[in-house]
Amino acid sequence: MDKLLLTPMECAEKLSLGRSRTYEMLASGELPSVRLGQRSIRIPVAALETWIATRFNNSGANPAEADTDGRSTF
Repeated sequence: MDKLLLTPMECAEKLSLGRSRTYEMLASGELPSVRLGQRSIRIPVAALETWIATRFNNSGANPAEADTDGRSTF
């Protein structure tokens, strides 16, 4: 079964971002996230995929062009 939620570090790896930049984006609300208790934060994979698709659509790029079989890479 694939993960539904990513840790901030897993998300950073997927996006090729550094730890600090990822936490900045989470703190500002730029990246979608959910809180589990007072200290744990997770990024829903489905929301992250939507977030990425939105950015590609706004830039005019097509994320499907980078993926040859049409499946999600997450």
